[in-house]
Amino acid sequence: MTAQLVALCFDANDPLRLARFWGGLLGWELADDPRDGFTLLPGDDTGFRIRCLETREQKTVPNQMHFDLTSTSLEDQSRTVARALELGARHIDIGQLPEEGHVVLADPEGNEFCVIAPGNEFLADCGFVGALACDGSQQVGYFWSEALGWPLVWDQDLETAVRSPHGGPKITWGGPPVAPKTGKNRLHFDLAPPAHGDLHAEVDRLVSLGAKRIDAGPHEADRVVMADPDGNEFCVVSPTA
Repeated sequence: MTAQLVALCFDANDPLRLARFWGGLLGWELADDPRDGFTLLPGDDTGFRIRCLETREQKTVPNQMHFDLTSTSLEDQSRTVARALELGARHIDIGQLPEEGHVVLADPEGNEFCVIAPGNEFLADCGFVGALACDGSQQVGYFWSEALGWPLVWDQDLETAVRSPHGGPKITWGGPPVAPKTGKNRLHFDLAPPAHGDLHAEVDRLVSLGAKRIDAGPHEADRVVMADPDGNEFCVVSPTA
C-alpha cells in the first residue's frame, strides 16, 4: 500500500483571495479547511485538493512547481487567459519564446502557471489541469513514483513524469539543471497514509525510499514534515488533518 496525495498546498499572504482566484479559474468548490486555511475541492478528475495556508513570508524566487492548463483551441486558450486576468492574474516573462505557444501568467500572489496551446501531444489525454510541472531530478521522479504508487509515464533524457492510475494531471520533473533551492518552497504536497494505515509507519516507508524528516517547528501529532531527495518539503498528515 502507498501514500495518497490528498492536497497541493500554497503558502499565501492572503489565502482567501488566492483560494477564490484558483476556485474561479478551475471551477472548484471552496470549502472549510480544518487547519485554518481554505480548501478547494476538485470538480474534475484531478484527484487532490488545493489548500491555501497563511504565511507572513513573501515570495522572492520562482516556484519549484507550477500548473500547466490545457486548451482545446486557440479561442479556448484566449478565454482561459482572459478569465485568469479578470480574476487577478498578470502576464510574466520567464524567458519563454513566442513560438512555444504557451502563455505564462502569475496568480495574485505571483505563483507562476502556464496556459498551454492546443495540440500538445504530451497532455492530449489530460483534462483542464494537464500537469503539475516541477523543477527536479530524475531521482526525485523515481521517488515520487514509488511514494505514490503511480507509474512512470515518461522517463527520457533525465526527464520524468508520473500519473495516477485513475487519471488526472501528470506530475513532471524537468531534469537538470535543477535550480538551487532557496528557503522553504511555497508549494508542497500533503500525503496521507493508505486506508487504515499508520502515519508513522508511512513516514518510515518514505524514509526507506530516500525522504528525510525535517524539523519545521513545534511537533504536531497529526503531521510530519519531510523532504524528498531533492530537498523539497512535503507533509504526511493523519486522515483527519
